[in-house]
Amino acid sequence: MLPKVKICCISSTEEARLAIRYGASALGLVGPMPSGPGILSDELIAEIVPTVPPPIATFLLTSETTAVDIIAHQRRVYTNTIQLVDAVSEGTYALLRQSLPAVKLVQVIHVIDESSVEEALMVADGVDALLLDSGNPKLAVKELGGTGRTHNWSLSRQIVEQAPVPVFLAGGLKAENVQEALDTVQPFGLDLCSSVRTNGHLDEAKLEAFFRAVGY
Repeated sequence: MLPKVKICCISSTEEARLAIRYGASALGLVGPMPSGPGILSDELIAEIVPTVPPPIATFLLTSETTAVDIIAHQRRVYTNTIQLVDAVSEGTYALLRQSLPAVKLVQVIHVIDESSVEEALMVADGVDALLLDSGNPKLAVKELGGTGRTHNWSLSRQIVEQAPVPVFLAGGLKAENVQEALDTVQPFGLDLCSSVRTNGHLDEAKLEAFFRAVGY
């Protein structure tokens, strides 16, 4: 089965259409972040979301960490999925489920070392999927994704093998290394941003090359 592909940092309805045309099954829409590419206003995200046809998933990347703020963010943009790019406190998932029962929850795990495997398995039961990225939330200015770097894929493979939910792999994926990533990690899905862009804009030739490398 081909992996699902999420194209992140979508910046317009035109980019959304282009990504879907080549085979994207999910689109990432980046809310306010301490760092990283593709940040959009809530107003623009709310404009893009209604143009995306089902069954394509619209992921709101939110750096909010409290249930109240995450719920408020989703209600401003109405995506069908929330991607939590930072860790949240115990009980948050249950509150989100209660208030937003139809919205899927995806928790980002920044794969740094063995402790990342423990963190992933600890939270997996509370969410619909995990997304393994190459950020570092421990820095003074948190890196919460969009780094364009790969991480230790053997750690990601451990998470895939043990997690009870689907796992997306992110971080430095491109046409040239995606087959190795698939062979090593065997994720449910792939997530990418910078490698299919030129000067910040979605590049049709790079998109086509990536999807071809994946087997679409």
